[in-house]
Amino acid sequence: MLIVVDIGNTNIVWGVYDNRTLAAHWRIATDVKKTSDEYGILFSNLLTAAEISTQRLSGAIISSVVPALTGTVEYMIQQYFHQHPMIVTSDTDTGLRLCYDNPKEIGSDRLVNAAAAYHKYRRDLIVVDFGTATTFCAITADGDYLGGVIAPGLGISAEALFARAARLAKVEFIRPKTVIGTDTAGSIQSGLLFGYAGLVDTVVKRMEQELGRSVYVIGTGGLSSILATETTSIQKIEPLLTLEGLELLYRRTQPLPPPTMQV
Repeated sequence: MLIVVDIGNTNIVWGVYDNRTLAAHWRIATDVKKTSDEYGILFSNLLTAAEISTQRLSGAIISSVVPALTGTVEYMIQQYFHQHPMIVTSDTDTGLRLCYDNPKEIGSDRLVNAAAAYHKYRRDLIVVDFGTATTFCAITADGDYLGGVIAPGLGISAEALFARAARLAKVEFIRPKTVIGTDTAGSIQSGLLFGYAGLVDTVVKRMEQELGRSVYVIGTGGLSSILATETTSIQKIEPLLTLEGLELLYRRTQPLPPPTMQV
């Protein structure tokens, strides 16, 4: 079984693959103050609750955009699960050509998402990842990773609004009944949800204009289930795309089994 771990700025999303099937997955808060032992106990307890034996684990792979935690989680997996994790970087064999001025600047989560989407669909794509930041990645049918867009995420935008406007209270991220809010909470929800959906649609439209063609648009990330359905541009929601990409990249790095000898 394979441990796949995506360390994001807000959440760590991780899971366990049994062959090519995701047996279980979890989302926990990112905390750079936690030690490797604290993460080890947390991961172990979640595996036990899912009735997954650590004896069955045979590999691990990590994608991280939080350098302060990469080593902590890597060490934890070594100490608690006796696996040496593969760390995704721009040098990892993704099957894509990175058409970026400096590929080392590309977040590993963007690489993993792009690889997963390309190998799954094999067509011109835009992948929109709704995380701490909202990222847009353009990939061609020929496997060229062209680059994309990075915008503040919905959570960051909301926190900035609440922090700078003293009379505006925090609201739940749910769809309001109407666009025209009849109370303050509804007005804020409308502005955040529909305003952000408009941002996504405008960016996708401009990217397609620059590409000179329409493309297939995929939404992923923690807030994709809330936001993607409010857009007109996103055609498919793949909430676990990053975990799928991690499993794919790990599998690509494994040596082929020796050929069977014919007697």
